[in-house]
Amino acid sequence: MFGRLTAISGNQITVQLDNELNHYKLAKWANGRRPVVEIKVEDGRLVSPVQRKKIFAMLRDMAIFTGYDVRDMEQWMKYYYYAQTGSEAFSMADCSMDTANKFLTFILDFCFANDIPFKTKTWDQIPTDYHLAVQCLRYRKCVICGQPHSDIDHFTPVGRRNRALVDHRKLYFECLCRKHHTERHQLGAKSFIEKYHIKPVRLSEDDLISLNIMTRKRMSEIDGEM
Repeated sequence: MFGRLTAISGNQITVQLDNELNHYKLAKWANGRRPVVEIKVEDGRLVSPVQRKKIFAMLRDMAIFTGYDVRDMEQWMKYYYYAQTGSEAFSMADCSMDTANKFLTFILDFCFANDIPFKTKTWDQIPTDYHLAVQCLRYRKCVICGQPHSDIDHFTPVGRRNRALVDHRKLYFECLCRKHHTERHQLGAKSFIEKYHIKPVRLSEDDLISLNIMTRKRMSEIDGEM
């Protein structure tokens, strides 16, 4: 449902819907509970040239890898995006900045899941944010250069402790190829992340288990000890 914000009073707001509210559907969706809604304010910002450049760089690499024309690749990915997310059709010429960011993330996830490589120049254009850092760890790709079969590196030092006994839920990680892993130890952690502008991240319990860093049993043992 879409509408316009018409009034604000403290933490209460009034929204005028664009279309008449279907009370039957609302009651069905709520299933006897008080409905929870999400307020998303459209700030009017359109897709930036930088966003457009990053998206088309990724689509170009995908086209080269799959044998598609880049425009066909764009349309194919858009149709797949619509089907997976329920998004309305949009144009890269005048879509919102938020839509462009979501489409960029969708393309990135698709390439990770299907092992589609990026050229170095394209990889350098992708922002090293939390989402990219986690995907690199999940798929063992260097967060700096995209090299596959990279190492999961503890940004937080573990020292000589038995790693099987450490609570990795409290630690920060990054994924680095052998070359950048060696450079990190040579420069030191702080200088290294300042040079490459990367942000080590904490992993979810599910990711720690799937990457064989911790087991659910060990997590339960630590929680029991605490």
